[in-house]
Amino acid sequence: MSSQLFLSSVIVAVLAIMIPILFLTTSKLGPRKKISKNKNIPYESGISKAIGKSDKAFSVKFYLVALLFVLFDVEIVFMFPWAVNLRSLGVFGLVEMFTFMGLLIAGLIYIYQAKALKWQ
Repeated sequence: MSSQLFLSSVIVAVLAIMIPILFLTTSKLGPRKKISKNKNIPYESGISKAIGKSDKAFSVKFYLVALLFVLFDVEIVFMFPWAVNLRSLGVFGLVEMFTFMGLLIAGLIYIYQAKALKWQ
């Protein structure tokens, strides 16, 4: 058996033993709080009954804005390594990033013209 396989087996075995022990230890030594009557009601603020229906559908705009945020926020993940390696990439890397940013700006212009960000 190779030393790497033995080491990984030992690590897995130690983790398999230590994680349940840690969970049990924290559950036994951790602070205990008494559960009051107010903790069991749906709203701890004192409201006994919700106002309105809970199955009310949200507007698609919320999901659209969240998706657009994720889409345009992920570009930073691609821009950071580019900025770190800009000198080694040279002119080709600069042109490549300008192309990438141009595509993102074109997408943003399209979204703005389609009025996807309007709330009315």
